[in-house]
Amino acid sequence: MTEVRHRGARDTEPPQQQPSEDKGSDSERKGEKYVASDTQTKVDSGVPVPPDDTPEVLNKALSGLSSRWKNWWVRGILTLAMISFFFLIIYLGPMVLMMIVLCVQIKCFHEIITIGYSVYHSYHLPWFRTLSWYFLLCVNYFFYGETVTDYFFSLVQREEPLRILSKYHRFISFALYLTGFCMFVLSLVKKHYRLQFYMFGWTHVTLLIVVTQSHLIIHNLFEGMIWFIVPISCVICNDIMAYMFGFFFGRTPLIKLSPKKTWEGFIGGLFATIVFGIMFSYVMAGYRYFVCPVEFNNDSNRFQVDCEPSDLFQLQDYTLPAILESFTGWTTVRLYPFQIHSIALSSFASIMGPFGGFFASGFKRAFKIKDFANTIPGHGGIMDRFDCQYLMATFVNVYIASFIRGPNPSKVIQQLLALRPDQQLSIFNSLKAHLMEKGLLPALGGAAA
Repeated sequence: MTEVRHRGARDTEPPQQQPSEDKGSDSERKGEKYVASDTQTKVDSGVPVPPDDTPEVLNKALSGLSSRWKNWWVRGILTLAMISFFFLIIYLGPMVLMMIVLCVQIKCFHEIITIGYSVYHSYHLPWFRTLSWYFLLCVNYFFYGETVTDYFFSLVQREEPLRILSKYHRFISFALYLTGFCMFVLSLVKKHYRLQFYMFGWTHVTLLIVVTQSHLIIHNLFEGMIWFIVPISCVICNDIMAYMFGFFFGRTPLIKLSPKKTWEGFIGGLFATIVFGIMFSYVMAGYRYFVCPVEFNNDSNRFQVDCEPSDLFQLQDYTLPAILESFTGWTTVRLYPFQIHSIALSSFASIMGPFGGFFASGFKRAFKIKDFANTIPGHGGIMDRFDCQYLMATFVNVYIASFIRGPNPSKVIQQLLALRPDQQLSIFNSLKAHLMEKGLLPALGGAAA
C-alpha cells in the first residue's frame, strides 16, 4: 500500500510497495483510497518566505556594507532598541510586565498557528483558526483564574461574583473546553479527518509550549521581579555574546540544525553570561523593588513591592577555596546568596537554554522557513526571540520550588478560611497546644484553654 508523503509535515519515508498477493480486506483497500484522497494536495515549498522589512533608513545607511556586516548592524541596532524597551517596561512596574507577557504569548501563538494554516490552507479546514483562538481563550481563562485565586484571595472573597467564579472556576474552565471539543467534532469533514486531527494536535501542542510557559513566567514574577528579570537578562546576554564570539571567532560548527552556531560562540557565551549574571545580580539584589515579592494591597487596590529582604538578599562573607585564593589573593568575599543561585541560572541559560533555539531551528527547517515571522527586522518573529525564554521560565519555576520557596502562609490561610467554623476552631486549638509545647506560647490557665 503506497501512501503519498507529506512534504514539510513528515520526515519518514513512504512505506514500500507490498507484495501483490497481499491484497488485504475490503476495509483496508477503502482505507488506502481514503489516505490517498486525504493527502493529495500538499504545499510544495512550505510556508511563504516573508519579505525583507528592514526599515528603509537602515537600508540606505548600510547600503555600502556586505550582507554579513549589514545583518550585524541591523541586529545590533534592533537589539539595543529591544533592551531599552525592556528596561522601560520594568520601570513601569509588575502590572505592565504581566500585560507584556500576555501580549508576547498571544503573538507567539499567532505566529505558530499561522505556520500551520499556511501549510494546510489549501484544504480550507472549517473553523480551524476560530477554534484555535477559542482554545487559547479557554486555557488563559483557566491559568489566569488560578493565578487570581492564589494571589488575590482577599479581593476575590470581598466580591460576591468573583467568589462564585473562584469556587466553580475549574468546572467552568472544563465546560468551556468541552464546548470547544464538541465544536471540533462537529466541524469534521469527510476526506479531511486526518488533517483536521493534525491541526487539533498542532493547536494543543502550541498551547502547551506557549501558554503554560507564560503562566510560569508570571508565577516567577510574583516571587520577586529579580526572578523575572535576571533569568531573562541572562538569556539575552547569552544570545548576544554567543553571536558576538561566533561572529568574530567562530570556526567550529556546533550543531547541524543551526549551521551558523559554533563552539567558540557557545563557550564564549557561557563564560560571559556567568560573569554577567553574578554582576547583574549584585546590582539588583540591593533594591527592595526587585527582591520583594509582588503582592496586592487590599487597602489601595494596587500592587506593592515592599518588604524586609530575606536572607537570600543580605550580604554575607564567603571563604574562597584555596585555588581561587591563590589566584585572587582574597581569603573571603562579600556576596549576596542570590549571586550563588545566579550562577545556576546563568549556566542553564547558556548550556540548556540554546536547546530551545535548536528545537525552534528544527521546527523551522521542517517547514522550510527562515523565521517564524518578520516582526523584528534582523531577528525574525517574536517566537524567534523567545524560543529560549520559555525553556528558561520552566527551569526557574522548578528551581524556586525545589531550592527557594518554602510553605506559603497565605495559601494556608486561604485553606483555613474555607473550612467550617468548628474545623477552624479545632485547628486553632491544635496549633495553640503545639506552640505551648514548643515554648513559643506561654502556658495559659484552664479558663483560657
